[in-house]
Parts: sequence; C-alpha cells; structure tokens
Amino acid sequence: MITSTSNPSVKWVQSLNKKAKTRREEKLFNIEGTRLFSETPKELIQEIFVSENVENTLKEELSGDNYQVVSANVLEAMCDTKTPQGILCVVRQPKYELSDILQQENPLLLVLEDLQDPGNLGTIMRTAEGAGVTGIILTKGCVDMYNPKVVRATMGAIFRMPFVYLEKEEEFERLFSILREKNITTYGAALQESKDYDLYSYVEGTAFCIGNEGNGLSDKALNLCEKYVKIPMCGQLESLNAAVAAAILDYEAFRQRRNKKP
Repeated sequence: MITSTSNPSVKWVQSLNKKAKTRREEKLFNIEGTRLFSETPKELIQEIFVSENVENTLKEELSGDNYQVVSANVLEAMCDTKTPQGILCVVRQPKYELSDILQQENPLLLVLEDLQDPGNLGTIMRTAEGAGVTGIILTKGCVDMYNPKVVRATMGAIFRMPFVYLEKEEEFERLFSILREKNITTYGAALQESKDYDLYSYVEGTAFCIGNEGNGLSDKALNLCEKYVKIPMCGQLESLNAAVAAAILDYEAFRQRRNKKP
C-alpha cells in the first residue's frame, strides 16, 4: 500500500493533473470516481489507484483489474477534487483524426475557437453527445480537453464524442476549405449580419462555429464562415454562455433532423 505523498507514482499522477504539457507528452490523463471509472473503456486504463477505505466496497467493480491501494490521505493528494470518491485511474487518451469526424454522411459538427473555460468545454462535449453531434473540432487556443475539470464535466462523453485539435494556424483555414468541399455549411455564432438560428435548415452537413467566451469568433473565423446565426434574447443581454449557445444550436439541428425521419 502507498502511504507517502512522496511516492513517485503519486508525484506522477499529480503532474498529470496539473500540467497540460505532461498530459500531451505522455498521452495520458486522470479520471476520478466510480461513475467515470465505469464509463472508461477498459483498454484505455493504464493504472488504477484505490483508497484503502473503499477497496472492499469496490471489489465487484474492480474484479479482474490490477490496482494499487493507497491510504486515504494519499488519494486525496492525488485527486483534483476536494472530496475524492475513492478511485483514480490513469488513462490513455483516445485518438481521433479529422477523417473520423467527417466520414459520416451529413455530419453535424462543432468548431470551437479559443474556448477557455473548462466547465464550458466539458458541458459542450456532454450536450453534443445528447444532440447527436458527429464530432468537435477545436483550435489550439482552446482549453485542454484532458484538464481534470473538463473531464469531469463531460460525464463520460469524452470517451464517446470524437474530437480533434488543429495544432497549426494554417490548419484552421484549410478546415473551412475541406468543409466546403464536402458540402458542409458553416454557421458562425455572431450578432452582426446574422439571422435567427431557427430560420435555417440544418438537415444537411452542418458546422456550428462558437467563439471565445469573452470575444466571440475572431474576424478571421467570421470571414471564413458561410452564414451567421444569432439566438434572439429578451432583456439587455448581449450574448449567452458559450455552452448554452452551443446546446441551443445543437438541439435545433437535432429537432430538425429527427422530424425529417419517416
């Protein structure tokens, strides 16, 4: 049993929690709690750490798995949450290519530019799965998908929703060319020169482009989009939370596509 926070395994797990660079280099990340443990494909799990307090409680869930037992205070030091649920796993990152996301007929996509809030990204991932989104494409400036707060907010969707990061700036422009070639219409979420979101049809290939929480889409992104959508609002609001806006757009597309089916 691991009883010291100075143990190399403990330091390794802490580094994966705190440093996106370590996660990128090792292609690993951490998940916490029994819910995410049950959602994680077994082939992706590399290490399992279980608190001595809950080892017996989790015997059934851990059947057939190799795991290390740690003291309660050590697991607390390893976890990103303030109230750990007794289990932490080091997991290999799922790997997707842009081609994986674009291969489906009439895909429904999200293109996210420079989103910074972990909770927003995790919520977008979760609601996208519920609305039947095909995949998510992110600029390099977006928060790391494997940030512990993002991972928790996805509620397991991180293992089911394909996503890719565009690592180079020139890939962003190339993306819009590829989408046009595949007859996927791009809709930029913007206030200027836009129509209400429910005035368009999204039953064909669709990509909703959502910008940074504070600044919205950049001028470059807006110039690349084919059409612009806005969500009408009462009161004096200028914009909605990025995750809320993405959910409204996703579910309008979902509604249209579901109603089109015989």
